[in-house]
Amino acid sequence: MISFPDITFEAGKYVDDLVSFLADNLEVLFDFIFFITSRSISGLTDFLMFIPWWLFIIIIFLLGWYFKSIFSGVLYGIFIFLIGSFGLWEEMMITIAIILTAVIICLIIGIPLGVAMAFNKWVSTILRPILDAMQTMPSFVYLIPAIFFFGLGNVSAIFATLIYSLPPVIRLTDLAIRGVDKEVVESAHSFGSSRWQTLSKVQLPQALPTIMAGVNQTTMMALAMVVIASMVGASGLGEQVLVSINRIDIALGFEAGISIVFLAIIIDRITNGIAEKVQRHGGNK
Repeated sequence: MISFPDITFEAGKYVDDLVSFLADNLEVLFDFIFFITSRSISGLTDFLMFIPWWLFIIIIFLLGWYFKSIFSGVLYGIFIFLIGSFGLWEEMMITIAIILTAVIICLIIGIPLGVAMAFNKWVSTILRPILDAMQTMPSFVYLIPAIFFFGLGNVSAIFATLIYSLPPVIRLTDLAIRGVDKEVVESAHSFGSSRWQTLSKVQLPQALPTIMAGVNQTTMMALAMVVIASMVGASGLGEQVLVSINRIDIALGFEAGISIVFLAIIIDRITNGIAEKVQRHGGNK
């Protein structure tokens, strides 16, 4: 009565069989996803590397000035210059390309799913426990199927990042649509608006500030996966942190780590500034 009874349920074996089944029968699909994702990352990296360093700093300064303040713009420009002075300019561009790719895919998938959750009770019932699992599952677990489907490299990093950073934009889109004033929606219907017109011209504009908060959270969670994703071969600043750990190189670890902090501050403040601009614009209307 003290020891646990000799009962075994090999849930992991069933998951392993499912993953093997998907890999064997959907190989063409995974190859297509690998091709599109790898080309997207390479294209973004090449584009970012093509931009002269001084022009990129000016762009960051202007974004900081427009969305926050002139002091913020100067500070963000200094941060980017410092990252370059550490000799991590190329790694920074690769990291930005990975984050941008992951966030764009998250928005393409997440916003429609959030809208579907807001309008359909069954979709919400099915997705909520899945989102809970995605947010509570240890991040390292995501790396196993990523390697299995896509091998080592940036594509596996995108796959793992997606699972980790997708839930916020889905949940906040759902919350934002549900939070739109019902009287406003009813007024739109009374004037003959279709369901699609009500969504596109009333609900989404009203919900945009909250959706932007979801975009901010998704972006920050994608950035948080940078170091973990380096364990499956992702390049960029996370890889340098991993190298510094293996070599016990304090100098490289500090420079790569503080560079990720600088990027996190810039991305967080600018996306928050965009959300505040949207909020003020919506309030003025």
